[in-house]
Amino acid sequence: MKLKFTLLKLVGIIILCCGTKVHCQSPAGYDLWLPYKKVEDLQLLEQYKQATRSIYFQKNSQILKVAQAELKKGLSSMLNQTPNFTASSLTSNSIIIAKKSALEQDIVKMVKADYDQIGPEGFLIKAIQLKDKKVLVLTAKEDIGILYGVFRLLRLMQSHKTLNSINLVDTPKIALRLLNHWDNLDRTVERGYAGFSLWNWQKLPEYIDQRYIDYARANASIGINAVSLTNVNANALILTPMYLEKVEALANVFRPYGIKVYLTARFSAPIEIGGLNTADPLNVEVQQWWENKANEIYSRIPDFGGFLVKANSEGQPGPQNYGRNHVDGANMMARALQPFNGNVIWRAFVYSEYDDTDRAKQAYDEFIPYDGKFLNNVLVQTKNGAIDFQPREPFHPMFGAMPKTPLIIEFQITQEYLGFSTHLVFLPKLFEEVLNSDTYRKGEGSTVAKVVDGSLDEKKITGMAGVANIGTDLNWTGHPFAQANWYGFGRLAWDPYLSSETIAEEWLQATYSNNPKFVEPAKKMMITSREAVVNYMNPLGLHHIFDTGHHYGPGPWVNELSRPEWNPTYYHQADENGIGFDRTFSGSKATEQYAEPLRLQFNDPNTCPEEYLLWFHHLPWDYTLKNDRTLWEGIALKYQEGVDQVAFMSNTWDNLKTYISKEQYEEVRMLLEIQLKEAKWWRDACLLYFQTYSKKELPEGVEKPTQTLEYFKSLKFPFAPGIRPKWD
Repeated sequence: MKLKFTLLKLVGIIILCCGTKVHCQSPAGYDLWLPYKKVEDLQLLEQYKQATRSIYFQKNSQILKVAQAELKKGLSSMLNQTPNFTASSLTSNSIIIAKKSALEQDIVKMVKADYDQIGPEGFLIKAIQLKDKKVLVLTAKEDIGILYGVFRLLRLMQSHKTLNSINLVDTPKIALRLLNHWDNLDRTVERGYAGFSLWNWQKLPEYIDQRYIDYARANASIGINAVSLTNVNANALILTPMYLEKVEALANVFRPYGIKVYLTARFSAPIEIGGLNTADPLNVEVQQWWENKANEIYSRIPDFGGFLVKANSEGQPGPQNYGRNHVDGANMMARALQPFNGNVIWRAFVYSEYDDTDRAKQAYDEFIPYDGKFLNNVLVQTKNGAIDFQPREPFHPMFGAMPKTPLIIEFQITQEYLGFSTHLVFLPKLFEEVLNSDTYRKGEGSTVAKVVDGSLDEKKITGMAGVANIGTDLNWTGHPFAQANWYGFGRLAWDPYLSSETIAEEWLQATYSNNPKFVEPAKKMMITSREAVVNYMNPLGLHHIFDTGHHYGPGPWVNELSRPEWNPTYYHQADENGIGFDRTFSGSKATEQYAEPLRLQFNDPNTCPEEYLLWFHHLPWDYTLKNDRTLWEGIALKYQEGVDQVAFMSNTWDNLKTYISKEQYEEVRMLLEIQLKEAKWWRDACLLYFQTYSKKELPEGVEKPTQTLEYFKSLKFPFAPGIRPKWD
């Protein structure tokens, strides 16, 4: 039996069991934040049983049937009893779950004030006194709101919250909450560190893997309502009938969970799969080809979301190949999708080998002149920072400069530049930092979050995208704590004003334990983790000093790549005079892209926040920091602090082992051991290299390297995961 279960785990087969007495255990971590652990607190258990003793559930659609099944699953597991669903008079029930049209008028009157605040995807959970009994009402304007409300109700119960006086109104603040998969048709995943792609194109459309359903369920539980299935470095084959049939099958799986499918569109598809000799967006035949393709897709997938496009970036074809611009390309595709209410998401990640200006400036310079020229169904997707998903970047200046254009913020959930899935890094802390940043476009309080949710400029279409960290690993994300980054992205896409502390606590309670003696130390460890990785990789504004190709480990010495901006030496510019990239008025003038007072603040090293100091300034090694340390000492001590922070995380985890299973403890313990070793590698390699320019001794408190610089330079990793595949 043990061998049999082991084999089942190896192939990732999940047995779904019905009933209340038989419980089949999924492989460790497979259930994500939805394990629905049994409530052990007897007083709370009795309260929940009383509150759920009789349930009326309106279930006249696919989405509502899914919602009822989820409620049954959650309550059965947490309360160890089968829920009693009834079709009798609503007033005889202790829980009523229905849209307004199915509620009795007495209940409608009692919830009306709260109900009116609900948006199309929102919900209301309210405890009311109806005559002589307490009733819990869960209602929404649309079916999807009921599903989201069910997941929230179950999460509250997982977190051991009382339901007696609940009055919760919640509605998403961002309309499009999009998960971007960088998955290739050969099932490799670019910058993916959790195995191969979920999508088994060879077996689709006939074979529907249970993981597809569980994936959709997990996304719906955190409010994600759209997925882009394929890599932004697109393959035109995904738009052929053979693959569209497979995409249709996935769309059918996702639809009951309120999830729309998007596809990445290769701009040269009319040539590659359409038989045309051009992809010029102003060519009538090309325009007709895209209109025909839209008709073909929507005939299969009526709720298809639209196209995500990477154009004229890193070798991808685009309108500039034909002397046209981004507006020409995006609007051409948008017109094809307009009859179906589809969107074009046009990525702003562009930098050119023919442009020798600061790479950090190029997207802003290229897109700002087009503000207000895109059609209404075009969204411009902009990375959170101006370079490339670094451990820390100042917010992208485009967020403070395009009031007439809907901007989607793009975060990277997968840890391309943050240690892959072997490092514990709680990314909602990074996301929160960017969203809370003030652009000052309309004065103080003009935060990135207000740009993204549309409230700053009253934009009707809004979005947030995250590059997925999901693969075929049994726990989906490689590192158990990387699940918190998927979870946290969904929660912030729903509400960009949530705190990372709140998200960490929610996830820990749902995934591991409600015991405060576990939750509080573990939460502190998670909140520390992002700053730790900044310190041991890129302190004080250093950036993009990763080894080439795979971005695994340090490579500040790399300087022989064919394009200057691919070399780490381009970014840190270390020499005997100092270190850092001068983006001030006397340098690349990138500070000019920010509004006042940020412009002047960033331009002066005395007022520039020290976390961005070397992003904006090239400073002498003996420059004095705010703590009276020299810059060299500050850099060295930050690297050491990062190592010490990982050691703190490891010690914290050791002290928590009595609150979790041995398997849960050991998995994270081993990964933290790897992280500590690699944090020391980063510290030693970078300090030895920069020391060749500073000519200064390491300050007291910094551990001495045990290897030479030559040793670190000699390390090669030809099979590091996530390496970008070679494209023909």
